[in-house]
Amino acid sequence: MAEKRRKFDAEFREGAVRIVTETGKSVGEVAEDLGINETTLASWVSRARRAGRVGTSQTVDN
Repeated sequence: MAEKRRKFDAEFREGAVRIVTETGKSVGEVAEDLGINETTLASWVSRARRAGRVGTSQTVDN
């Protein structure tokens, strides 16, 4: 039986992206701290950067 996908509201996603971009922590560290998939968080960060909502100086890699 397939696992049920978790849904995250916009506030959670924005907060997770903010942690990555403002603290300098890696995507991997933040994802582990929040209990979410690293690839999911990397996607959110990438999407936010493309939309111009965050700076591009921080790295996405762990």
